[in-house]
Amino acid sequence: MTVRIHTNLPGVNQEQFDAMHKFITAGEPPKGLLFHSSAPVEGGWLVIDFWASRADYDAGMGRVQEAIGAAGVTPQGPPDIEEFPVHETFQP
Repeated sequence: MTVRIHTNLPGVNQEQFDAMHKFITAGEPPKGLLFHSSAPVEGGWLVIDFWASRADYDAGMGRVQEAIGAAGVTPQGPPDIEEFPVHETFQP
């Protein structure tokens, strides 16, 4: 089942996110990632992704952890992750 995942990264700014993102997007996109977006929010950075399944999201998180380390980013606390089931998606 397709899921929408909101990940709030406390204390991460645009420069730090861009450094992480460079490592995450090197090569092929993670298996099952359907859509990615991100934006600044009060106190950190918010990522909203659509994944083919929660299992695909979980498998892709190893790559994210590697990117955080490679970019030298230290978030100010654990990410706040919310999962939402998706009924349908549409691309014009």
